[in-house]
Amino acid sequence: MTNKPTVALFATCINDTMFPGTPKAVVTVLERLGCRVEFPTSQSCCGQMFTNTGYFREALPSVRNFVETFERYEYVVGPSGSCVGSVRDQHPMLAAGSGDVGLQNRVDAIVRRTVDFPEFLIDVLGVTDVGASFPHKVTYHPTCHSLRVTKVGDRPYQLLREVRGLTLLPLPEAEQCCGFGGTFSLKNSEVSVAMGSDKARHVLDTGAEYLVAGDNSCLLHIGGLLHRMRAGVRPIHLAEILASGGPA
Repeated sequence: MTNKPTVALFATCINDTMFPGTPKAVVTVLERLGCRVEFPTSQSCCGQMFTNTGYFREALPSVRNFVETFERYEYVVGPSGSCVGSVRDQHPMLAAGSGDVGLQNRVDAIVRRTVDFPEFLIDVLGVTDVGASFPHKVTYHPTCHSLRVTKVGDRPYQLLREVRGLTLLPLPEAEQCCGFGGTFSLKNSEVSVAMGSDKARHVLDTGAEYLVAGDNSCLLHIGGLLHRMRAGVRPIHLAEILASGGPA
């Protein structure tokens, strides 16, 4: 497309708190492609933790804040299938349950403009080659929310295949959950670790140097297990690969 939109960066709270390099990488890529990116400072948590544990009333302020923060933008882009999935799947349900018709209409409108990072690159900008270079062997873990909620499909693979110098290795049992699941990993820690250990072993079987995904929460879980195994495989977000090696 010729006229690049102004994009609002939905950084997500886990990235803002623990992985600030990921939203910065998103800005790097989007500005390289000619977009104007803004970071609304009033953004907060999407409320997924409340919603997942049944605290629907407590999650509503997060829904209202999201709408008030982002509704003036043409697109809202987030580097997290989990959080973007929460906005698109859970916010309409919460708004409907509130009985506030005005909120429902505002949520429905903004949901249509809230996209995961790979969706925006391919579906909106029409780009698969973002000018990245990453001369390493990587394997890609498609996280559950990106598979089943945002349904990004093969878009991350399309983007990775265009990265110069990158060798993309297939991950066995790729669509199997890593076991993180947010509060699931706290409430069912033994099951979570067992599932994550299976995923880590599959990663090791590929011979990759890096494990890439679109959700840092899953990378945190699998990466911790790989670290305990002293595997030498480093977790990295898709956006950080796509930001690598571009023009200065």
